[in-house]
Amino acid sequence: MQFDAGHRQRAVLVGLGGVPAVVLSACNPVQSALHPAGADAAGVAQLFWVMAAGAVAIWIVVIGCAIYAVLGRRRPSNEKFADRFILVGGVAFPSVTLAFLLYFGLSLLPAWTETDSPDLRVHVTAEQFWWRIGYERPDGSRIESANEVHLPVGAVVEFVLTSPDVIHSFWIPALGGKMDAVPGRTNVLRLQPTRTGSFRGACTEFCGASHALMAFAVEIHEPEDFATWLEDEAAPAQADGAAFAKAGCSACHTIRGVSELGAVGPDLTHVASRQTLAAGTLENTPSAFRDWLVASDSIKPGSHMPNFAMLPPDEIGALVALLEGLR
Repeated sequence: MQFDAGHRQRAVLVGLGGVPAVVLSACNPVQSALHPAGADAAGVAQLFWVMAAGAVAIWIVVIGCAIYAVLGRRRPSNEKFADRFILVGGVAFPSVTLAFLLYFGLSLLPAWTETDSPDLRVHVTAEQFWWRIGYERPDGSRIESANEVHLPVGAVVEFVLTSPDVIHSFWIPALGGKMDAVPGRTNVLRLQPTRTGSFRGACTEFCGASHALMAFAVEIHEPEDFATWLEDEAAPAQADGAAFAKAGCSACHTIRGVSELGAVGPDLTHVASRQTLAAGTLENTPSAFRDWLVASDSIKPGSHMPNFAMLPPDEIGALVALLEGLR
């Protein structure tokens, strides 16, 4: 079969059209596995770049062989040369490269076992559509919080994951891999932060109408700063809970030191000190508190938070003032 100039030009364009392009201009370091802030994430990033390099090398060799076969002026002198050309460029090189990449990937698997003791254990219950967080103390008791994770840098942290409703997936890209939270099952994920900063986590398993609105903030502290934060988080709130009880909020929420009967919704003891409201959906501002109280069903479809638009404006204002004071 003969190739004219037009055929050759089209063949080159088809080959070059498959050139892989890595576009990183839109990467956000607060939620990016390629900007690691943890030991596991560093391994993930390293694996990505090595795999990308291997893929590019294979692509260059295979496409180079294809272009040579189509456009090369020098034809094989015999079938033996052609067979070697295909075996080396199209079989041997890709096979050896892929075998190396497999070995490299397996070498990054975590080496810890269940008998290792973590420096900190954090219990995470994923619910539609928010996160119940509990920091385990040495005596086994927990400091309850919600929708925000605080960790000490350098510590080996064990996340104990479960869910009461549907399957969710817990992921902090900057720290490491993801793990599913499955109803009726407890899964364990260990991560080790390596630098301080503010990051973002999210649910990565479709879990309902507001799956995309189920995020959480992550703060990595120096160890002494984390100890201070945890002590403050354990302290009870100082507030007048009259408006809270009058509106019926105490049926679902707890404010330690004020009202401790509700266990359905997030713990609100220090809600005003968190970065966001409604699991990363709104900024933590007085106007956002008001919007959430009167329009929760439109802000977060499918959530179990009732709409309080029927309350008089003065009662809404009293609730907003109460919640804004819970720091």
